[in-house]
Amino acid sequence: MVKTSRVLAIARKEFLHILRDPRSLGMSIAIPMLMLILFGYALTLDVDNIPVAVWDQSRSHVSREFISRFDGSRYFSIREFVTGYSAVERAIDTASVQAAIIVPVDFASRIESGRPASVQFILDGSDSNTATIALGYASAVAQSFSRHVTLRRNQTIPGPQASEPLDLRHRVWFNADMEGRNYIVPGLIVVIMMIIAAMLTSTTVAREWESGSMEQLISTPVRGNELILGKMIPYFVIGLFDVFVAVVMGEFLFEVPLRGSVALLFVMASVFLAGALSMGMLVSIVTRNQLLATQLAMTLTFLPSFLLSGFVYAISNMPQALQVMTHVIPARYLITILKGIYLKGVGLEILAIEALFLTIFGAVVFAAANVAFKKRLV
Repeated sequence: MVKTSRVLAIARKEFLHILRDPRSLGMSIAIPMLMLILFGYALTLDVDNIPVAVWDQSRSHVSREFISRFDGSRYFSIREFVTGYSAVERAIDTASVQAAIIVPVDFASRIESGRPASVQFILDGSDSNTATIALGYASAVAQSFSRHVTLRRNQTIPGPQASEPLDLRHRVWFNADMEGRNYIVPGLIVVIMMIIAAMLTSTTVAREWESGSMEQLISTPVRGNELILGKMIPYFVIGLFDVFVAVVMGEFLFEVPLRGSVALLFVMASVFLAGALSMGMLVSIVTRNQLLATQLAMTLTFLPSFLLSGFVYAISNMPQALQVMTHVIPARYLITILKGIYLKGVGLEILAIEALFLTIFGAVVFAAANVAFKKRLV
């Protein structure tokens, strides 16, 4: 049975220790803000202003109109005009451009006579992700120009009207402007929470062992689960404050829409924090060394949360073995929850499974920390 007075006494002791070290307290708040700003601005999946070289062999008003479609798009930026494949190759080799448009000599005559015309679009495949996205953008620009030409011919030439075989009208839900930060910031909050929470508690028990004060605590009536709970409470408060700061920054600095329940967001963040803090406690108990605990906590939190949670890389694109492994990464579930709350405005009627897995994670890790602490006392 947990006795509240003993838990609060341990919590008060830990609060006093934190307050005696204001630099650590300041860093625990400043680091999440700094990480959110750096990653929020630096880490982007948007592909805009792709530098392009143009070899316009047609040199006609039709080819200039076609090229202007690319230059007027937010996705492409015409950087130079060249006069041969060797110049195209040199521009791509030196990374001054990432793509090139080759307009043939007969481009204008074929367009004006209603015959199909071909344009070559060369891409630098050394960055396969950018190349794939740029190819899609280029196809969209070319299709737009084709529709414009067809419409103009229909208006000027009498007789049967030519038409496009397919009229595709797209609509994007939940992130209509396709802003990368709307996708990144909710996941970034999770990754930062996981790292900071585990780092905050990863040294707390190890510090007691190294300073020799653990023997004094053991001699008191305080039980292991009471000690763990008491030490977690101050860092839980700090962690929730970090979540509050991150939510405010996401709302006003990055302008990420928050369409769902703020209360549900903080409830789910609290459940996740409890598990992350328990993981830090478990690492601290097992290692009994502050340096080793810090290194192990970083390894167990940053890499899995960043790479295997679906934050940056889609889980469905991973090898099957890694897809199975992601089910034990708690950040995966909170990222799904936060994206659902932020962008879709859904609640537990949709996110109940993810919320259940987060709860199980917190309970299992806390129980493991409690068992590990008892074994260390033997």
